[in-house]
Amino acid sequence: MLTRRAALMGAAGIAALPVLAKAAKAEEIMDTSHAAPVDLSSLKRIKRKLVRPPMVHEHEQVAPAEPRIVEFEMQIVEKEIEVDDGAHLQAMTFNGSIPGPMMVVHEGDYVELTLFNSPENLMQHNIDFHAATGALGGGSLTLVNPGEKTKLRFKATRPGTFVYHCAPGGPMIPWHVVSGMAGCIMVLPRDGLKDPEGNPVRYDRVFYIGENDFYIPKDENGDYKRFADVGESYPDTLEVMNGLIPSHVVFNGKVGALTGDNALHASQGEKVLFVHSQANRDTRPHLIGGHGDLVWERGKFNNPPQRDLETWFIAGGSAGAMLYEFLQPGVYAYVNHNLIEAVNLGATAHVVVEGDWNNDLMEQVQAPVEYDAAYEGKTALP
Repeated sequence: MLTRRAALMGAAGIAALPVLAKAAKAEEIMDTSHAAPVDLSSLKRIKRKLVRPPMVHEHEQVAPAEPRIVEFEMQIVEKEIEVDDGAHLQAMTFNGSIPGPMMVVHEGDYVELTLFNSPENLMQHNIDFHAATGALGGGSLTLVNPGEKTKLRFKATRPGTFVYHCAPGGPMIPWHVVSGMAGCIMVLPRDGLKDPEGNPVRYDRVFYIGENDFYIPKDENGDYKRFADVGESYPDTLEVMNGLIPSHVVFNGKVGALTGDNALHASQGEKVLFVHSQANRDTRPHLIGGHGDLVWERGKFNNPPQRDLETWFIAGGSAGAMLYEFLQPGVYAYVNHNLIEAVNLGATAHVVVEGDWNNDLMEQVQAPVEYDAAYEGKTALP
């Protein structure tokens, strides 16, 4: 009889099999069954339904006095996605979206996640929370085969924005991450966000931007390859990955995911919290036409935010947060300010803001007209 693990290994493809076998032994699976039990029966439990990014599930900005156990459910889905016209990725995802959905809790709360690995999947998966303490962020306690589920609980001890990602061991870790398996958790201070002077800060809405670098192979004719399943894609994808040059750098899973009909929307006067994660590479977000009023560049709310940044830095494997009050209507471009990656590879989002134009902030004094170059403009030169 064919065992689940044998089927898993076979389905991944002959070329990938030695690597997968090695990866299964790459990280120790911890046994914590002998640890002293913890009695949390007095704590209130609440359930949060995760939503598809860039939106974020309902949550309070200021927490009740007592910590709670916040329950989430998340399903791992392997599926093909179209990153751009003609470019398809055999993706691995949390809850079917890239990035995985954002979770929000408060410092001192307990996060309790039930993680399902769909039986249709081919791969082992787990979850590593950068917000958690011990057991490789929970990765050593959550490794599940297709058709299995697991439940992990951890205490959110540090406020901030943090990446989570799949980390099943060895060379599987970078492959799963750049195939889409990363998301973000935000741990708010119990009394909410504060400005540098310690004054309360509130936001009207949250936009979650997950940035991904993809490595999609091409054939001898320069056309993007397409694969039958995620296992078949591994050898060719690994070759591109090891070259360290992404084929695409995108927000929320594909080129144009947050532009055009998919653009984000806000109103003049609204304060918007942008949470930006990148699980693999450094990036430099910038809001064209706006500023970072308050920026937690490394995403950690125990540290005072910086003010008035034009561009900020998100280190690979981390998430940052920026608050901006939109003062003018119009279309704002939110980009990775490596402009080659923003324009040519896809790392651009648009925010459409409704409202009334304020000429005091900016005015077109004269519309473009032709001028007499024989007499005008010469005084501009040194």
